[in-house]
Amino acid sequence: MLIPTRRLFLAAPALLLAGHAQAFPDKPLRIVSGFTPGGTNDIVARALAGPLSTELGQPVVVENRAGAGGGVGAATVARAAPDGHSLYLGIVDTQSINPLTYRRLSYDPVADFAPVTLVTTIPFAIIIGPAHREIHDIPGLVAAAKAAPGALTYASWGVGSTPHLAFLRLAKSEGLDMLHVPFTGVPQAIQAMLAGQVDVMMLGAGNAEAMSRDGNIRTLASVAPERLEIMPTIPTLREQGFDLRMGLWQALYVPARTPEPVVAQLNGAAHRAMATRSFIDIMRTQGGKPEPSTPAQLAALQRDERAAYETVVRGLNLVLD
Repeated sequence: MLIPTRRLFLAAPALLLAGHAQAFPDKPLRIVSGFTPGGTNDIVARALAGPLSTELGQPVVVENRAGAGGGVGAATVARAAPDGHSLYLGIVDTQSINPLTYRRLSYDPVADFAPVTLVTTIPFAIIIGPAHREIHDIPGLVAAAKAAPGALTYASWGVGSTPHLAFLRLAKSEGLDMLHVPFTGVPQAIQAMLAGQVDVMMLGAGNAEAMSRDGNIRTLASVAPERLEIMPTIPTLREQGFDLRMGLWQALYVPARTPEPVVAQLNGAAHRAMATRSFIDIMRTQGGKPEPSTPAQLAALQRDERAAYETVVRGLNLVLD
């Protein structure tokens, strides 16, 4: 049956709008991680990719672009088409700390991105390698560092990263002299610790718990407000007399100028993906939990964290080229 011309004319805008609404996503999506495979960022990205693919009806692949403290991955998404098909799993380092520590960045964490949602916060834990079985807690670590200035080494996933800043704060508050050894990612730092090339490191609680199972690596403390479910016998840093609160939040971003309806669709899909049993279970193994937010709430968190870390970075006089 032919549709009258007038009815077709009146229906055309609605048809166009419906077609536009259905256009996203019209191809596979990618979540870019700014760090190497096997680390906490990679684990969270892959845990989210599966259920997010189900929600969006398109494949979602994880792409690792490591380097420059997560900056290589961030710049990759910042330069991508603002159509919602490229997402960045940013962390507190890339979105709030790097602008304070790097003299020049290849991306602007505010101007180049549109926030989508907070995903999770992973607490840290401090572990020590097999070369120091005599050290059982943080007071023991502090005593050993004072007894042999410059002898103990600590690893991180990069200069200016959260683990680096945390150890600098601990060293400054206790008058310690410890040698920082930066790596390109968590797996590389872990391998060095297992080989006895570095002594101490701070990493996500899930990785710390897994490494401690065979007894060669010892967890000295969790850096959390209270004891963690995955390591209930491990005292917090605060329980041991040290007030250091630092965590690793992770959040989804898309390039700036991504249309608001696309951001809203991604926000809703991510929230539903984060509510799936598979995602919740994986986060539990990491000591974290889903923490969905609005884009505005994520933007506020990013601003607040930058302001908080600015005092820390200025106090440590840490500036990188």
